[in-house]
Amino acid sequence: MSVATGAILAGSRRRRLIRSGLLTLTILYVAVLLLAPLLGIIWIAFRQGFAAMGATFSDPQVQHAAFLTLTITAVTVTVTAIFGVVVAWLLARDNFRGRSLLDALVDLPFAVSPITVGVMAFLLFSPGGLFEPLFTSLGIQVLFAVPAMVLVTIFISIPFVVRGVVPVLRELGQDEEEAARTLGASSLQSFFRVTLPNIKWGLLYGVALSTARALGEIGAVLIVSGQIQGQNETLTLFILRAIEERQEPQAYLVALSLAAVSILILTLIEFFKHRQAKETAR
Repeated sequence: MSVATGAILAGSRRRRLIRSGLLTLTILYVAVLLLAPLLGIIWIAFRQGFAAMGATFSDPQVQHAAFLTLTITAVTVTVTAIFGVVVAWLLARDNFRGRSLLDALVDLPFAVSPITVGVMAFLLFSPGGLFEPLFTSLGIQVLFAVPAMVLVTIFISIPFVVRGVVPVLRELGQDEEEAARTLGASSLQSFFRVTLPNIKWGLLYGVALSTARALGEIGAVLIVSGQIQGQNETLTLFILRAIEERQEPQAYLVALSLAAVSILILTLIEFFKHRQAKETAR
């Protein structure tokens, strides 16, 4: 065997060892930081028996927290889907002054801590805040109420829709839209009949991510909600309070439910990502 061949084989062995080492580290990471806590939650949740599960999920506070969480998530997803598509359209189709600034602002929720978002909302809507006189005159309570919880959740969730749709719009181009307008379609008709069907998988991908983010939000919501039991308490806030009050079985059962929903959403995200890749490859 020549020296060159030996060097090639040695290099190949080193690469295999490096790949094996990285794969082992990844498996250990998933096992220790993800699977082990999840299995622990499952064990503690089911250890109490089905009677405890029934008592937990029939608790009016848990039911109200679930209803409030779903309500906030539904409003958030609706607003982020509509507003996110509009912003994505502006970024992908229009070339206007301030476009780069808008593009940077879209990513602001990724860079800012949710706690900071909550504090900013608190300062804006608290007594003496910039928007407090306006909403007080209208008789609308924003802070320590559902409106503030919805607003901060929308702010944190909207980048997912924008970043899911912008690449699809840019990949799509404008040829089909221009052809539709040439045939007499209005801009609105062109959007709903041509553009929307082509971006649907990217939009659904962003919506799924936005849903997951809204369901699991706690930092910003904790600041602006007041965490009033049976009134302004989402499922994540209920879990936090249950742990603080040493009611671990209830906390783990609710956490397990959220984890199951998150796994379902993750499955949908992967499905939408796969369909989007197939649409792009055509």
